[in-house]
Amino acid sequence: MPHHLLNSSDIEAFERNGVVLVKGLFADYVDELRAGIARNMKDPGPYAAENLKASENGRFFDDYCNWQRIPEFEAVIRKSPAAPVAADLMSSNRVQMFHEHILIKEPGTSKPTPWHQDAPYYFVDGIQNVSFWSPLDPVTTASLRCVAGSHKWPKPVLPTRWLEEDSFYPNEDDYMPVPDPDAEAMEIYEWEMEPGDAVAFNFGILHGARGNESSSRRRAFSLRLVGDDARYVDRPGCTSPPFPGHDMQVGQQLREDWFPVLFER
Repeated sequence: MPHHLLNSSDIEAFERNGVVLVKGLFADYVDELRAGIARNMKDPGPYAAENLKASENGRFFDDYCNWQRIPEFEAVIRKSPAAPVAADLMSSNRVQMFHEHILIKEPGTSKPTPWHQDAPYYFVDGIQNVSFWSPLDPVTTASLRCVAGSHKWPKPVLPTRWLEEDSFYPNEDDYMPVPDPDAEAMEIYEWEMEPGDAVAFNFGILHGARGNESSSRRRAFSLRLVGDDARYVDRPGCTSPPFPGHDMQVGQQLREDWFPVLFER
């Protein structure tokens, strides 16, 4: 039987469309995650970034790979139902940590998160993976947007740098250009969400997010997990996150001392 936050239709939809909404996944941990984000923003990590140009209004802050030094993040990752829910969605016997990511758009931030797939930025190969994107504030117009079925496209989408808007890797011919899902009338999934709800999506899903032109903050916590078939893959440049010194070889399972097993059947 699936976890009580899921049903069999959710699991089928995740395999088919690559994205589903999981209501209340982090509902019992919203205050803890808000505290973790406050701690993280007060003491940013080495990968923290401000994603606006001088001419753009608002603030768009993100940071990742801080869960081992932000106690609130580690506690939620280990005690929330995220890992068993991920196992069901991925049809995996075990779930490994990959990393967490926070994304904060302050009120009046018109810049959207650009359309992109996560998979080309990562050094992970495999189809058993899931990213949970969870707002910690009520979300109506600043929601995550996902293109259904894009995890099954024949070529990955060209990864770019958000601020500079240039190519992330040198071999552009290996990728398809970044599409315009609105102009091309693609099937886009987007939900109004309460704090602690989560969009679950495959690393290969093309996604972005609207700007936050409301009068309220939009704090989001994202958790990236991998399953049985996850293996290290070499990319043609520095990945994001880079994880310097990992010493893994192509085809190797992710080392468990860096990427611990969170759940096993």
